[in-house]
Amino acid sequence: MTTRVAIVGVTGTMGRLVAALIEKTDGYELVAGLNSASNLAEMLGADVVIDLTVPGASQGVVDFAVDNGLRVLVGTSGWSQDRIDALARRIAGRDDTGVVIIPNFSIGSVIGTALSAMVARFFDSIEIVEAHQAAKVDSPSGTAVRTAELIGKARAGLGPVSAPHIDQRARGQQVSSVPVHSLRLEGLLARQDVIFGGTGETLTISHNTLSAAAYERGILLALAAAVTADGVTVGLDQIVDLGLGEPAARETPPEPGPDDSVPGDSVAGAAGTE
Repeated sequence: MTTRVAIVGVTGTMGRLVAALIEKTDGYELVAGLNSASNLAEMLGADVVIDLTVPGASQGVVDFAVDNGLRVLVGTSGWSQDRIDALARRIAGRDDTGVVIIPNFSIGSVIGTALSAMVARFFDSIEIVEAHQAAKVDSPSGTAVRTAELIGKARAGLGPVSAPHIDQRARGQQVSSVPVHSLRLEGLLARQDVIFGGTGETLTISHNTLSAAAYERGILLALAAAVTADGVTVGLDQIVDLGLGEPAARETPPEPGPDDSVPGDSVAGAAGTE
């Protein structure tokens, strides 16, 4: 059986990569490629929609897809935990749609993030430095945010990390109490260093993406998961058993709050960037 795929953000760096990958992979057919000038209705008729746009357009793409009973693979950064929670509540109990959100398609990157979460309870001083090409429009990166959030979760019983002088702008943006520093430079693709400081020692967990080919295996794994997804799943670590902790599980919708409304972004998806 062939899975019909629509890509929103097909003219961007990742959009072109994913389109070429789908074209050469058995079992998938690219039936629509949308750019910033496209009508979102062009995705109708697909089985899975791949969102590779920009943070300001991504939620509008996902909202349209789930409203029309389509499954979605999101490769766009900028999905905060609050937005993910609201989405999980919105589609809870539905069997006609599901959303898989992947901050980074690299297997090496997701292993680095998982190792960082495992190490986090042994060190109180933790900071993240992430670096991407100058064209990347958002910061901090989705991978850095995901890493910081998992570090915070791992340290739930220990309290926040030690982050002195955080009131100074040069000390980075705190995510789950972890200072995150972003670099945007020509000559880079993607790199992340998670630095742990202890008494008389430091430990650094580094991942460096040298080629966009590093994303291909993770893209296919995530796409296969999206075909049958229900609810909301975040991260390749919830799809691939890394053997480092609890078995994979999707996001559990939190209890509804007093106001679950999320402002919709305006429609047409912009060209995706890595």
